Amino acid sequence: MARLSYSAIASLDGYVEDEQGDFQWAAPDEEVHAFVNDLERPIGTHLLGRRMYETMVYWETEDGESEVGRAFAEVWRAAEKIVYSRTLRSPSSARTRIEREFDPAAVRRLKESSARDLSIGGAELARAALAAGLVDECQLFLCPVTVGGGKRALPDGVRLGLELVEERRFRGGVVYLRYRVRPGLTP
Repeated sequence: MARLSYSAIASLDGYVEDEQGDFQWAAPDEEVHAFVNDLERPIGTHLLGRRMYETMVYWETEDGESEVGRAFAEVWRAAEKIVYSRTLRSPSSARTRIEREFDPAAVRRLKESSARDLSIGGAELARAALAAGLVDECQLFLCPVTVGGGKRALPDGVRLGLELVEERRFRGGVVYLRYRVRPGLTP
């Protein structure tokens, strides 16, 4: 069975964007971006909310300004993408389909039938998947900044037991934490 991972780049106080919707402070440097590329290579399908998709679709036609960016563009283009949106009319990328509603049973079937792992992007979509017990691990990149409010990386109202399985510090101050979700474990 394929694993479903939720990855997010967040401020130290736990936000993926500030109160104005800005996330420029989260742009990864070359070292972090190369590490993200390695995490993304095994992913066969990305599950994305509309806003995350609209941010990431940049990589469909652009290659970035470095070899690391070009490598990420190749990884992005090679993966299947499912975008959950009630408003998006048609995809702006290849290998992409739009689903109007998030269906936990359909995602469970996708996990069971996929030969490659899946990722979920977008805090709101991740909340639904976490609440449904579909997420196998959380991968958080904590940036050395606090933003004081905005959109939370991890949702309110969802209790998870987590087991730290990997950590890494980067020269620029970013810390990567990978947690396995432990079903039934009360934090």
